Amino acid sequence: MDAWYVLYTKPNSETKVARTLTVRGFESFLPLLPTRPDERIEPLFPTYIFVRCDLETLGIASLHWIPGLRHIVGFAGRPAVVPDAAIEYLDAELRQIEEQGGLPTHSFQPGDEVVIEEGPLAGLRGIFQGPLGPAERVKILIHFLGKSNRAEVEVAALRPATEVDEERRLRRRGTRGHGRRIHYADANVVVP
Repeated sequence: MDAWYVLYTKPNSETKVARTLTVRGFESFLPLLPTRPDERIEPLFPTYIFVRCDLETLGIASLHWIPGLRHIVGFAGRPAVVPDAAIEYLDAELRQIEEQGGLPTHSFQPGDEVVIEEGPLAGLRGIFQGPLGPAERVKILIHFLGKSNRAEVEVAALRPATEVDEERRLRRRGTRGHGRRIHYADANVVVP
């Protein structure tokens, strides 16, 4: 009975193994992550590829001698079967990402000042550090509670910092209470 199995390949050998499987008459599935047009297309699961075959009829030896293949993923000495629904789900999700033009993009560069607009950290400023990989989450460095901390946030929750944000950050209390004025040492501080 045909089923999907997972093959573990040598690094950067996924496409070579997929081509060899196709030439030998196997159905293979190598999920490639469609990124922006200016970047390389990368495998979603580096060093892994899926193959559909009937191992009971063909035998495991039919897959063992493929250049670039390390082994068939298995548990307790038996090859692990991947449900058809999982492969269909992966394929549908990748097609949807491809139809949307690839992964979500942003214009932030490492070192850009950003402001968090949503979530529990809303209103905090930070320094953009970079993406976490093929995801919608990114790393930023924020100054919070007296020290610098790294935070992971959704890229959609960020916007570039502006001069108005800088004015708000510099705005401090004008009084200590009961009308007692606060005199700050730096003259460029905006006090309401």
